[in-house]
Amino acid sequence: MQRRHDRNTSKTRELFTEQEKRSRITHAERSAGEHEVQSWTAATKRSLCLLWQKVKVQLGMSFLVAVFWYCRRLYHCLTQLLKWWTSYLQRRFISNNVSVSPEVDLLGYCGREWKGDTKQAKQIREAYEGLFWTYHIKYLRQVRRDNYSVLRAVLFQIFNQGIPFPSWMKERDILKLPEKLLYSQGCNWIQQYSFGPERYTGPNAFGKLRKCMEALKTSWAEASSIKDHEERGNVCNILFSDEIKEHKLYEAIKFVMLYEVVEAYEQMKNREGHLPNLFSLLLARDSSSDPLSFMMNHLNAVGDSGRLEQVEMLLLGHLLEVKIKIYRLHKFNTEEFQVNYPHEYKREWHEISLLTEDDRYYHIPVTRT
Repeated sequence: MQRRHDRNTSKTRELFTEQEKRSRITHAERSAGEHEVQSWTAATKRSLCLLWQKVKVQLGMSFLVAVFWYCRRLYHCLTQLLKWWTSYLQRRFISNNVSVSPEVDLLGYCGREWKGDTKQAKQIREAYEGLFWTYHIKYLRQVRRDNYSVLRAVLFQIFNQGIPFPSWMKERDILKLPEKLLYSQGCNWIQQYSFGPERYTGPNAFGKLRKCMEALKTSWAEASSIKDHEERGNVCNILFSDEIKEHKLYEAIKFVMLYEVVEAYEQMKNREGHLPNLFSLLLARDSSSDPLSFMMNHLNAVGDSGRLEQVEMLLLGHLLEVKIKIYRLHKFNTEEFQVNYPHEYKREWHEISLLTEDDRYYHIPVTRT
């Protein structure tokens, strides 16, 4: 009995030992599984965190791009609004005084201005139609009709096109020309210079000429430095609505013409160098055989009771270094319908165009598609 009890006890112990081993193995397997699950969960979390970090970076970049695009669009809209408002103010408050009007339809202008059945009216209408169909000129800018007309039409186009200073003007300071003429060359007679409607000024002539030259240099430099055509046009509209400053520009051009004639006259007397034929033509007139008579009989009247004559137009184009093309409508269907001033021009010179109905007043033809 005792042996049987011992065997049963031994079997029971072995059974417990085997169950304990199995329990330990199951616990170890469960622990390994839980650890594996925890490791997978941690790896998943890390992956999700990394993915979220990348998503946040992408979202941040996208947000910054969106903000930048929005700010850029807002800036563009504000800029356009400012330009529109500036243009509106200029049209509202400046256009009434501007001496060069905005573009108008060429044939529409012709129909309004030349309605009669006279021979002259028919000829001018035919000339305008020729400009439209043959020369493809579709628009016109009216220029104020006074005795500065041609100077205004020429200088406005130079400024409006942003044409730079002529080569000789880049090499010399035009502000010193009055002083040089008065003191270095002894031309005391420039005290008799007349400023258009403002006639004889006496000793004040030198100071007034200096101010005119300053206005010309400053305005020309400003216009030629502006690259945007619309902005440059706005500056020109403002400038050519200020009558006082505008007249200073024309008087400066007149004085430069006088200065060129003085220098040419001295060279002709001393037989120095080669001069363009225009100086021979100009000084061959009885009324302008020397610089003083040229000033007294011709330049002093410009802006007051007289205008530039054709030979003086040659001089104007020469000193400004531009080819001035003029359509003379009253000479339509003749060789004199289209003329260039000066006749001797260089290929690199800029070209500007004028049209005139009577060789008295000038307008600006516009070719635009």
